[in-house]
Amino acid sequence: MSKISEAVGKNLDLSLNEPLKELVYKAFRKTIILGEIPAGQRINEKEFSEVMNISRTPIRYALQKLVEEGLVDHVKGVGIIVRGISLNDAHEIYAIRKSLDVLATITAMKEMTSDDFDELKALLEETEQLNEENEIDQVLQRFSDFNELIYEKSKMLRLKSIVMKLREYLVYFRDISIRSKDRRDKALNEHWLIYKCMLNQEETQLELLITEHLDYSQSFILKEMEKHLNETDK
Repeated sequence: MSKISEAVGKNLDLSLNEPLKELVYKAFRKTIILGEIPAGQRINEKEFSEVMNISRTPIRYALQKLVEEGLVDHVKGVGIIVRGISLNDAHEIYAIRKSLDVLATITAMKEMTSDDFDELKALLEETEQLNEENEIDQVLQRFSDFNELIYEKSKMLRLKSIVMKLREYLVYFRDISIRSKDRRDKALNEHWLIYKCMLNQEETQLELLITEHLDYSQSFILKEMEKHLNETDK
């Protein structure tokens, strides 16, 4: 089995109730973002199809979506070449996210009703309970729910779609970096502080908190990316 087929195969979960083309796409996407297929590598559609015993139609679909996302390039006369996510890409994504998260959170703060704040508080209390029970996957999902709820309450739908797309690129690294209990505890505490600033309408402090929260997340993710790149180079 080729290294590419082996790497993608580890991330291909055929037990999920989704169309095969989507499962293949998600497996390729995760493998490329994690750097498990190094930048510059060529993906041989025919070889992957034969090794994995999957028809070429879902593979073509997956590769076309990756071309549209900019994770791979279709080079005439050569084929599909991996671009991946670089450390520079991660810096750029976080620079954009900091600005957009501040805008969305401050806007949400001004729009939210008392019932909305109760909903956000209940979500944090549920996350706290799950964290104590060490339900890691559920905690990670609640962290995502926290961010999505704030974007929903901001009523800035275009902004939400932009940020959700940016977050997708780094979510695999975030999940790796935040699995330790200490990191989850810190992230949860930061979410509580953000909630309290929003509740008290403390705009300046809120901006500082969000920036600090994302700076800390960025430092963890960059370390994970560097570690994966070093492991891939060996």
